[in-house]
Formats: sequence, structure tokens, C-alpha cells
Amino acid sequence: MELTVLGAGPAYTDRQGATGAAYLVQAGDTSILLDLGQGSFPRLAAAIEPSRLGAVIVSHLHPDHFIDLIPLRHYLVYQFAPPRRVTVLGPAHLAERIDALHAQPGLSADALDTSQLGTRQRQIGEVTVEARLVTHTEESYATRLSLASGAGLVYSGDCGVADDLAPLIRPGDTLLVEASFGPGPVPKGVNHLDGPAIARLVAATRPGAILLTHIQMGFDRQAAVDAVAAATTAPVRLVEPGDRYRV
Repeated sequence: MELTVLGAGPAYTDRQGATGAAYLVQAGDTSILLDLGQGSFPRLAAAIEPSRLGAVIVSHLHPDHFIDLIPLRHYLVYQFAPPRRVTVLGPAHLAERIDALHAQPGLSADALDTSQLGTRQRQIGEVTVEARLVTHTEESYATRLSLASGAGLVYSGDCGVADDLAPLIRPGDTLLVEASFGPGPVPKGVNHLDGPAIARLVAATRPGAILLTHIQMGFDRQAAVDAVAAATTAPVRLVEPGDRYRV
């Protein structure tokens, strides 16, 4: 599988080009998009013709992870006659949330086939998708994508308890994980991760590579990398839009 980082930004930032979460995973003829946050649709459209997506998987219902489903919907409706369609899997009520942005019931259904992701294993083309509920919002998911053989990609979405991710991680997997509060600490009552929490997770689960993302404005990015790297011999990198990784 190949991972292309389209957007890796948090909910707000002063870093030019740091658009919202969006990660394209491709394996053969199968293309799956993990989240589609603010400003990342143009990079999606530059990387792949968007109607070719096998699915968009939305981790949770915070706008920095799904808001660019609106331009995706408009593209599918107005760029083609008849409109084309894309499958979207995510939390319950995602379609209603999209529709509410325009106060137009049925808006998403014009082009998006939206259903609840849930935790059952499913097959999307060549890729096996496993999902697990994690601590963040009422219904937030982490996901593992894998082929029939070889290591997988585990994506945390947003997650407030690192141990929630452990059941998805197999030794050798690539872990794409939010590190919102950099080297820490995470404020009390905030459901996000920092470098020390991720370090404890990777020491216990032994992923083959760790990709840090979604670091908030004002936190030391390199210090977050260093905190995780101290706990593992695996490579630890901070992702940027345009990065590509083999999984």
C-alpha cells in the first residue's frame, strides 16, 4: 500500500498549507481516503480523480476531519452529468451533519452514499478495514487498513487514550497517530495525545514506523518526535502534505 499525506493540520494553525486531516491510501486499483478536513479537497483532486475513490472513511464528527465532504459532494454533482457517487463510512448522523451545513435535507444523498462505519471487519476492494471505537467524541474511530499479507496502516483519528489503539496494532505496522499536544502535557479533560503517551504505546506494541500528525499550533514539533523516538528503534517522522510512504 502507498500512503499519500494530503492534509495533516489540526483544527487551527498559522502554518501556511497546513490543511485539515486527509490521508490517501492506495493499493492496486483500490483507493481509500481517511478523513477529509478543511482545505484538503484540492490536494485530493490533484492526486486522484475523486469519483474513483473506493470509500472515504471519516474518523469522527469534528469539522477538521470531514468538512471538505461538502466540496467533494459539489464536485460529484456539478462536474458530471449524471452525478457520480462515492461511498462514505463514518459515525452515525454524518449525513445529517453535512445536510445541516446547508440547512438542506438530502444534500449529501445527492452524491454521497453515507453509512455507519461500525466495528465489523469489511473489505473495500483489495483492502481489509478494521475499526475500533476510541476515546474522543461519542463515536470516534481508529482504523487499520491491510492487504492479505504484510503489515498494515493504523490511523488513530483523534484519540484521548493511547491504549485504545493497541488492539489494532500488529508488530511491524505503520502507525499514523495524532500528537496534538506535541511533547505535552495534554490539558486535563482534553481527549488528545502527546509524545509521551505515544511513546508508551509504541514501546508496548512495536510498530515498524511511527508517523506523527495533527500537532497543534504553538507546540514543539521536533520535541514530539524526540519523545517518541526515545521509546523505539523504529523510524519516527512528522508528516507533511505531499509526503508519500510505502506501507
